[in-house]
Amino acid sequence: MNTESYQPLTLMDFAEPESSSMWQAINDDVMGGESQGEPQVIDRQLHFQGDISLANNGGFASVRARGQHHDLSAADSVLIRIKGDGRSYQFRLYTKAHFQGSRIAYATSFQTIDNEWLELRLHFSQLQPVFRGRTLSGPAFSPADVEEMGFMLVDKREGPFKLVVDWIRAA
Repeated sequence: MNTESYQPLTLMDFAEPESSSMWQAINDDVMGGESQGEPQVIDRQLHFQGDISLANNGGFASVRARGQHHDLSAADSVLIRIKGDGRSYQFRLYTKAHFQGSRIAYATSFQTIDNEWLELRLHFSQLQPVFRGRTLSGPAFSPADVEEMGFMLVDKREGPFKLVVDWIRAA
């Protein structure tokens, strides 16, 4: 790929009012846990915040933007501008790939610095296929078929959390 001629493609900038309704929470309550996390778009930024609980074998919170249709085959990475709380989060992309009847996530982790804006490049080569908390050996990530994107906190540490996302781009 000739990166000099490729202009980053904005996947999400949260300026449009409908961007708020695209984001949905999927927390550990789907399996009996008690963690809470929710997405809100405030001042053109996504705020993913809540509280992680380890009760009932819980310990994760996530948000996903559904209804995405991106061909990212001209890119090799995703750029994100985020402000976190010092915790480690996952960025996830979803394609048409399924395992045991459910969608596979392609995930990579990133570390935040408490209350500091960071611009991070997450290379597609870092993405690992994940299904319900376990890493799979395949299928390989297909950048031409991105249908959803999201963030997940799964560090097994109880307490409040907050991640603010300014934008998401492909590069």
